[in-house]
Amino acid sequence: MARILVVDDEVGIRELLSEILYDEGHTVDLAENAAQARALRNKARPDMVLLDIWMPDTDGVTLLKEWASLGQLDMPVVMMSGHATIDTAVEATRIGAMDFLEKPITMQKLLRTIASALERGRNAARPVAAPPVPVRTGFAPVPGTVAPALAPVQSSYAMADTGAPRISHFDATPDVHAAPDTASQALRNLSLDQPLREARDAFERIYFEHHLSREGGSMTRVADKTGLERTHLYRKLKQLGIELTRRRST
Repeated sequence: MARILVVDDEVGIRELLSEILYDEGHTVDLAENAAQARALRNKARPDMVLLDIWMPDTDGVTLLKEWASLGQLDMPVVMMSGHATIDTAVEATRIGAMDFLEKPITMQKLLRTIASALERGRNAARPVAAPPVPVRTGFAPVPGTVAPALAPVQSSYAMADTGAPRISHFDATPDVHAAPDTASQALRNLSLDQPLREARDAFERIYFEHHLSREGGSMTRVADKTGLERTHLYRKLKQLGIELTRRRST
């Protein structure tokens, strides 16, 4: 589990990313502008940051430069934008951003990038063992040998190797538990004398509540069972008014 700061001025994107990241077991802080991002960054250093480029008060690249100049760029930062140019992405990378995500962001790309960023952050924080110092038995070195020079230890996350850690899925439980027998009863009670759209919404609500109950609220397994991409699944549940409450382990 990691603490991730999401900075984006669009409330819909903040909500969607927070739902996804919560479901993956992460703690999420949300900021709609650079001022909130600064305050949250100073209050509790995040393990990584998802930072939008275009924001009304201060753009993401400017905030990235500010963090770098103050020595606060000690966590992986991934930039996000739907309108950025190649030059902007290159500039952000040069300043210190680890990666760039183009909107709309696919679920696979998002989770893969987050996993890589968190692994790089962990590798950067992990102490590097110094090479062994040769032991001398006398005042003079052994003829024909030279003591190796010790290389400086690099601690920046940009110097760390990348990898793909395992992601622990968050245990989420839907508010409405539709057991298989309850779902069957609900289907039998479904009225066919209502407009098609209302009947379809009622059926889909029963359908998704049934799978949420069977899969213990795991959005990953429900997406797999229903054949939906997870971004689409989150939007569908929200459209149908199906709320999720999360059980957090203590």
